[in-house]
Amino acid sequence: MSNHIMKAYDDDLAALQTMLSTMGGLAEEQLSRGLEALTRRDTKLADQVILADDKIDEMERNVEEKAILTIARRQPMAKDLRHIMVAIRIAADLERIGDLAKNVAKRAHAINDPIPRRLTTGLQRMGQLAQAQLKRVLDSFAASDSEQALDVWRHDEDIDALYNSIFRELLTYMMEDPRQIGACTHLLFATKNIERIGDHATNIAENVYFLVHGTMLKDARPKKDDTATTPFAPLNDD
Repeated sequence: MSNHIMKAYDDDLAALQTMLSTMGGLAEEQLSRGLEALTRRDTKLADQVILADDKIDEMERNVEEKAILTIARRQPMAKDLRHIMVAIRIAADLERIGDLAKNVAKRAHAINDPIPRRLTTGLQRMGQLAQAQLKRVLDSFAASDSEQALDVWRHDEDIDALYNSIFRELLTYMMEDPRQIGACTHLLFATKNIERIGDHATNIAENVYFLVHGTMLKDARPKKDDTATTPFAPLNDD
């Protein structure tokens, strides 16, 4: 392969990396603004988040087109091909994170009364964890750092554990005050959206590991989400 072709190929990979970096930055911003819109019940900000989702969708399409053209022109092998395939997968995860952030923001339109502080505190904490996981896993991809990606992968259960706690608290709150059932239901959906964002960050971590090592992680993904088996009964404080 000539130096000219190698340089052109390196430029293609660098362009993909830049596109994903930009897309990841927007996904992080969407998550942050979506959470702010919900906790403040700021419908104007929520609408901005909703409209900005189209930009993430467009970015995903651009990454896919660039990846396909690069494969067609350069016919990459081994790690170079993995890099392109991982770029497509990560773009898909970022697009879904954008959708989930948009869904969080939409709840600002559905909740009319102020959200009790004890509920917003947990929601914000969960959102911060998801944001931290997303930032760290994107950093791991930029640096091809599989150890950092593994650390993100292992700590997804922290988000799950907090989701379990908030889930139970919301159930209890609804039972104590049925007037809050509507608002709490929307908060349940919002927290589930955040939990799913954590899952997508974990997907990215697995793909970074695959990029670096050429094999998928064989260990079972650590999960602590047990809300599917949570009984609908008041918590016992004794």
